[in-house]
Formats: sequence, structure tokens, C-alpha cells
Amino acid sequence: MPFAKQQADASSENLFSKVPAITLVFWIVKILCTTLGETGGDAVTMSMNLGYLVGTAIFAAIFVVAVASQVIAKRFHPFLYWTTIIATTTVGTTMADFADRSLGLGYAGGSLILLVLLLSSLGVWYWSLGSISVNTVSTPKVEMFYWVTIMFSQTLGTALGDWTADSAGLGYGGAAVIFGSLLVLVAACHFWTKISKTVLFWVAFILTRPLGAVVGDFLDKPLEHGGLNLSRYSASATLVVLVIACILIFPQRAGQHPKR
Repeated sequence: MPFAKQQADASSENLFSKVPAITLVFWIVKILCTTLGETGGDAVTMSMNLGYLVGTAIFAAIFVVAVASQVIAKRFHPFLYWTTIIATTTVGTTMADFADRSLGLGYAGGSLILLVLLLSSLGVWYWSLGSISVNTVSTPKVEMFYWVTIMFSQTLGTALGDWTADSAGLGYGGAAVIFGSLLVLVAACHFWTKISKTVLFWVAFILTRPLGAVVGDFLDKPLEHGGLNLSRYSASATLVVLVIACILIFPQRAGQHPKR
């Protein structure tokens, strides 16, 4: 009987992915995490004056440990999952800033390179496994594709946010309106069109990052640059508290894996 129960439990677990079900709370926490990635990344590279290269090395190490922990885990754990998301968005922030500013690629050049990398990651993932749906994220191989793709999307989102707010001259408020409006449009397509839900998910996932980036910049950039000049440390701490509160108040469940 114990052996039969173990087999039943294993079979049940295989019906669920290791990422949360896509709900409104998922998107709220995602935006909070991407905003935290901007303020947290800037706190290390700018407020601590460590620079983009050192900041990238620090967050890359955290990213590797977080992804390894997520892959080793046998089932979905909310705090581990969102810690890994925060790790991808902080390393994405410092990587984008390093490429755009330290290497001199510029926002447009950096965004183009990252877009190619993101599309390539999605293409190889689909070619290898036949699906890029997040509901299939339940094996180490799929998880590796998932987290690499997310890391590229977070980095691209940082570059897009900076490009829109700075180079396009829209400012942080204008850029937030643009990306927020695009997310509303994606939501409308989800409910009222037959466009692939998987495609819409990845479009929305990418768009939440530049939205978080410009909101984060709005919080901590100087007043003369259009920001509120808040402390990056206090802004980051507040965002951490909000993320934890959302996870505790709104319990999350694993997404259902499509039956084979």
C-alpha cells in the first residue's frame, strides 16, 4: 500500500508544472519583482558604487544558485520561484546597463541584440520540445529553457524601458503609460481574440519588465531627471515586503501540466 500511494502521489505531481498558475496575482507579483529588480540592481551598482560589471557578477552568481535550487526542487514552491524571478530581473538590470552604457552599445543596439537572443532561445526551445507553454515546465530540461528565456526577457525589458524613457524622450511617466497600455491590450486579446495564449503570455511577460524598470527609475531617480529621488534601499525593502505579503495573503498553486 505505501508503494502504491507513492506511485499515485508521483503521478499526481506530474500533472502540475513547477511554475505558478497564471492569474491576476501572478502579474501583480511579477510587476513588483521587476520593479524591485531595477531598484535593487541600481542600489548595488550605483548606490554602493560597485559598477555594472561587479554588480552583474554578483547577481549572476545569485541567479545560478537560485535556478539550480529551482531545478532540484521536486515541486512548485512560491518563495523559491519568486526569488528566482527576482534573481533574473536584477541580473537583467545590471547586464543591460553594462551592455548599453559600459560597452557603448546604446539602448537601441542592446535591445536589438537581446531581442535576437530571446527569439533564438524561444525558437530552440520550441524546436527541441515542441512547445514553449509555461504549463510544460516540469522537467529539468524544460526548466533550463524557461529560465534562460526569462533571463533574456528581463534583460531586454530593462533596455527597452531605458530606451523608451530616455532616448525616446517620453520620461518615466510617459513610458509607464505606454507599457501599461500595451499590457491592457494584451489582456484584451487574451479574453476577446483567438490569438495563441502562449504567445500572449510571453508578450505580456516581456512587457512587464520595461514597465517595472521605468517605475523603479521613477521611484529612485533624482527630481531633476523626473524621478521621486527615493532611497534605493528603502524602495527595494518596501517592494520586498509587498512581494512577501502578496505571496502570503494570496496563496499560489502550481499550474496544471497538460495531460500527455
